[in-house]
Amino acid sequence: MKVISYNLRKHRAAGELAHLVERHGADVLCLQEADTTDIPDEISGLRLADSTQRNRLGLALYYRENTFRAVDVRAIALKKSLHDRVLKPAEERMLGVRLHDIDENIDVIVASFHAAPLTALNSLRRHQIRTALGELQQLGEGLPALMVGDYNYPVFKERLGQHVREQGYELNLSDSRTYTRYRFFRGHYDFATSVGFEIDRVRTLPQGLSDHLPILVTAHPAPGVKRVVEIAEAETGAA
Repeated sequence: MKVISYNLRKHRAAGELAHLVERHGADVLCLQEADTTDIPDEISGLRLADSTQRNRLGLALYYRENTFRAVDVRAIALKKSLHDRVLKPAEERMLGVRLHDIDENIDVIVASFHAAPLTALNSLRRHQIRTALGELQQLGEGLPALMVGDYNYPVFKERLGQHVREQGYELNLSDSRTYTRYRFFRGHYDFATSVGFEIDRVRTLPQGLSDHLPILVTAHPAPGVKRVVEIAEAETGAA
């Protein structure tokens, strides 16, 4: 499965999406800072699963409709920073979708995430990340889950990785920096956190009109993931 995550910088890079999907053969597209009133229902074979509705600049998630079927969607608000309370840029900061892989007969969860801006403390962002990862399990406990997006976490990533591992997830950085707008804040901002997936590679793609560079996550469910029919049979037996 190939997943692209891209912060569009106030929707400025929206015109690049079709090329990105086609060039890299994306199966899932996760967006941040998208004008959700001005996004199409389809982008180069990817179908819009859902988008946030209460954000000035929101999240959206697309999936390849000849490979997956959207089963459930969950958008949540997270603990607010002062920036959020004053300027109200975002109400919902995580959008998760449960997808059914038609050929493999397994369900997976993919989410688009956007943490509070750099004006907030790392402790607040860790709280947001912890809450978001916990909420993903509401879409299907024990399913493989992958959350990608703009984590706004330029320093002390080792500590973040430790916190993520304590929740049973793994943190993966891209192979090169993903943010270039300010001289003193360049670095890795866009991450992938996962459980039940084997991450083959997280690659930074060439920069476009955004100050964030898109990332391409190549992943597959870890061996031993139960098929949907096995889960249903187990639940029936338990009942």
